[in-house]
Amino acid sequence: MFKVLKQEGKARRGEFVTPHGIIQTPVFMNVGTAAAIKGGVSSLDLQDLKCQVELCNTYHLHLRPGDEVVAQMGGLHKFMNWDKPILTDSGGFQVFSLSSIRKIKEEGVYFSSHIDGRKIFMGPEESMKIQSNLASTIAMAFDECADSKSDKKYMAESVSRTERWLVRCKEELKRLNKTSINREQMLFGINQGAIYDDLRIENMKKIAKLDLPGYAIGGLAVGETAEEMYHVLDVTLPHAPGNKPRYLMGVGTPVNIIEAVARGIDFFDCVMPSRNARHGHLFTWNGIINIINQKYMTDALPIDPECDCPVCRNHSRAYIRHLLKAGEMLGMRLAVMHNLYFYNNLMEKIRFAIENGQFEAFREKYVPILGKRI
Repeated sequence: MFKVLKQEGKARRGEFVTPHGIIQTPVFMNVGTAAAIKGGVSSLDLQDLKCQVELCNTYHLHLRPGDEVVAQMGGLHKFMNWDKPILTDSGGFQVFSLSSIRKIKEEGVYFSSHIDGRKIFMGPEESMKIQSNLASTIAMAFDECADSKSDKKYMAESVSRTERWLVRCKEELKRLNKTSINREQMLFGINQGAIYDDLRIENMKKIAKLDLPGYAIGGLAVGETAEEMYHVLDVTLPHAPGNKPRYLMGVGTPVNIIEAVARGIDFFDCVMPSRNARHGHLFTWNGIINIINQKYMTDALPIDPECDCPVCRNHSRAYIRHLLKAGEMLGMRLAVMHNLYFYNNLMEKIRFAIENGQFEAFREKYVPILGKRI
């Protein structure tokens, strides 16, 4: 299902074949938490923004509208009118972020809904059942996303439990795929271990033996430094299967993405482009701008003169600033569209650079620029 077409150093240019189309990697997955991108961007818009994969949230869709409702509507693809791949997270990150209202047991996690307080239980089997109802292309295993600063004793226990949960996820999804909407739903396992080298390495060695369609690195970008994150990738990825895609969960900035690609990562997701856009923080090929600043009040240029997205082709900085200052929904929509296009275009440029043996030159040029605030 996954083929590395070209490699420069550890950076990989690949293709991942799925029931809903071929994913060109490295790829950034656009985050549509509740089956929609926040900011009024539709599935039809995503076609024009070079989106390959949309990521949806198991926990939130389980609460609203309910995964059984989505199943009755034919699964997420029909519900959203999106015919390309969809990845659903397991719900683990959201559950474990509710640290004050949850209790972890071997069977799973007991917690309260953040919406109405009702009691909910989710374990590996429940997570797989919800994701099977959602009928996503890729289902993520149910894991514990512990704090990256957790002490080593707790982290070792957490990793062992997550390994046992992964085996249960694999068995349950295999059973569910016999009768589900998407009988070719794929399971990605998740590597955990915080910033402890030995825990990360041993965990990756163990889960690699399960021969899953893909593997994620979880529990990063949750408080550790960028250098610590890069170190975890450096020590862990040599033990990940070379013939399977590698997904760095919840990352990140354009610079994070370039550096992670250099270390062998293929898949990314992050709410940053859409969240930042809604507050006027926009990515350009010369750095980051805050379009709310007064200096853009009469600026007739597009957000980024080097960008050919639908927004930059048709609107000025002055107009978008006005919309955001006036609280007009269109302002958020246009800003989000630009940032998503920037991220998807960034991945396209990375793929082109690897194909042509120019990735290191690309990295050297853009790492100092893309994180700079103008």
